[in-house]
Amino acid sequence: MAAPTLTLTLAAAVGILLSGGFVWWEVGRFATPQVPVTRFDERKELFAYTAGLFVGVPLAIAYLLFVISLANDALVGALVFLALLIAGTEAAQWALARTRYWGSDRSVPFYAVGFRAAIGGIVTLAVLAQYLGVGPISADALALALFESVTIVALEVAGAMLSLRPGPATTRRSGGPLSGALVGAVGFFLLGLGSVAGEVAAFAGTAVAFLGAILVYRRLRPLLEEVPPPSAGPKPPPGEAPSPFGRTDRSSTGPNGGRRRSG
Repeated sequence: MAAPTLTLTLAAAVGILLSGGFVWWEVGRFATPQVPVTRFDERKELFAYTAGLFVGVPLAIAYLLFVISLANDALVGALVFLALLIAGTEAAQWALARTRYWGSDRSVPFYAVGFRAAIGGIVTLAVLAQYLGVGPISADALALALFESVTIVALEVAGAMLSLRPGPATTRRSGGPLSGALVGAVGFFLLGLGSVAGEVAAFAGTAVAFLGAILVYRRLRPLLEEVPPPSAGPKPPPGEAPSPFGRTDRSSTGPNGGRRRSG
């Protein structure tokens, strides 16, 4: 059994690597220079990810209590904690999408994905800390813990996309919090099977949950390409090229918003 500090450090490193790496790779492909114009506000994306880290703490506790209740044959309690996990996650994303800060432009899908990926990273931290902190660690148990960690992040980002209501400019005609909650409930329930049905069932349940999350996300992934770049400022004067980030060049304006003369 590793020392508590080392256990939390390793678990946190894996959680941040999985969730932050996903955001860097997947969301980053819609930022310059990968695309001509960034499709989202980078600062809002960073803050959404940070908010997800804080929101993920009580949700991670709910997930651990769900697994513990399931292992102790307390099915009613397990279902209660699973409901708290799913309802809390969906309510948090619903609230984020309706804030004036994150919900003021059409880049909400990017913020929702970053937000939910961070939640997955914190739940992953809790799962790994539990595995690393209880008794001897076998190669099979460690592999299962890592597999579950990847699946948790996959479930969160797939749920983030599925929970978004179809907009007028999207090609999708279904989805919403109920759809996202259903997928999340089934996926996390499958992850919890290992605590009652053994290691083989745990790998099988995790594999089914992972494949389901991947299929959902692959089907909805094109929605990110439909998001137009946000405008973070007024349009530039005629004859001037727009900023690739949708912002005006403040160096060319005077204190009162007028053009600064040279010479």
